[in-house]
Amino acid sequence: MGPSENPNRIQYVVEGGHSLSGEIAPSGNKNAALPIIAASLLTDQLVQLSNVPHIRDVETMVELIQSIGADVRWTGQNELEIQARNLRPANLDPALCARIRASILLAGPMLARCGELRLPPPGGDVIGRRRLDSHFLALRQLGVEIQTDDHYYFRADQLIGADVFFDEPSVTATENALCAAVSARGTTILRNCASEPHVQDLANFLNGLGADVEGIGTNTMTVRGGNALRGAKHRIGPDHIEVGSLIGLAAVTGSGITIRDAGVHHLRSTLMNFERLGIVCEVLGDDLKVLAEQEMKIEADFGGHIPKIEDQPWPAFPADTMSIAIVAATQCDGVVLMFEKMFESRMFFVDKLIAMGARIVLCDPHRAIVSGPSKLRGARLESPDIRAGMAMLIAAMCADGTSTINNAQQIERGYERIDERLNALGARITRIPSRG
Repeated sequence: MGPSENPNRIQYVVEGGHSLSGEIAPSGNKNAALPIIAASLLTDQLVQLSNVPHIRDVETMVELIQSIGADVRWTGQNELEIQARNLRPANLDPALCARIRASILLAGPMLARCGELRLPPPGGDVIGRRRLDSHFLALRQLGVEIQTDDHYYFRADQLIGADVFFDEPSVTATENALCAAVSARGTTILRNCASEPHVQDLANFLNGLGADVEGIGTNTMTVRGGNALRGAKHRIGPDHIEVGSLIGLAAVTGSGITIRDAGVHHLRSTLMNFERLGIVCEVLGDDLKVLAEQEMKIEADFGGHIPKIEDQPWPAFPADTMSIAIVAATQCDGVVLMFEKMFESRMFFVDKLIAMGARIVLCDPHRAIVSGPSKLRGARLESPDIRAGMAMLIAAMCADGTSTINNAQQIERGYERIDERLNALGARITRIPSRG
């Protein structure tokens, strides 16, 4: 992005109807990079991170930790060095915090290092209510005092291990509790905690610093706190949501592509649900091949009943892939019920798909019936959030004619150089930044 560009306004002009071919590697997992960057504040030693997605949300998190005293530098396109020698419990910039929800992830590390944090309300995607209660309940059990007004004020003279049961398996609450627990006195047990790939990546990073976390990948983790933490080198794992996006994109454009280093061990539910839409992939070692010109016939349930694709906490189908699956279903032969259980506003982008020609009935904020295949037409679109924006980009690429996607900077919050990388496969996407 050039110095004269306005980072708040990006437009994509997409020429639809082109098939793709070639190889592409997914970026590092955004939802792992953000908590790992925050957790780098737990040690005053050098942390070296690779495969870091160079995207807007990561840049914002870097600005946040720099603002409280961390030394950070990009040593390569996707490599970061972080050293937090002299942290200060300063007030965080409300404008920066409003950009990303992940600013809440600074609570655990800052309590461990400085004993306090004053946090403005976090921002992020508007996909429904995203409660912070699970964070507060867990941190209070670990000895944190919390006051709320127009900001959140966290304070802890001493973090103390506890037996914590989460009222919901919140990803960011689990990550905050993990970071606090590794510096707490005694043992912490986290029950009904999240176990997504990015939570696993964070826990493995913490162990690389010298922490003692057991039960990684399960819904019960045990943390023996108080170990001295050192520096570490860590590679961020591949983004399984981006892999799901690439599968959907290849399928609806009739393309055959190979996704290298796809993290296939994290894709069982994703592949299973795409197969229900008639979209088949081949696993080739660490790579994934999406076959060209697939049948794309929706598989009915036994007895001929309408099938259902629903998201749930890991290891079930990821909520962030639901928008992609909805677009894919519009190009498949048959009827499917899409059930978004986790966010009540996630589906409010389907009116844009209907305007493009999709046959979708929005039953309520959580359920939509998709009947396909539908011939989509180019349209003028607006990206409301990261995943819906990517879904619109996919729809535009399989539509007849040209589409314009405004507010495309939302897509770039989660997908690194997506226009360049897809154009290298044969897409026709023109990125138009605002000037002045």
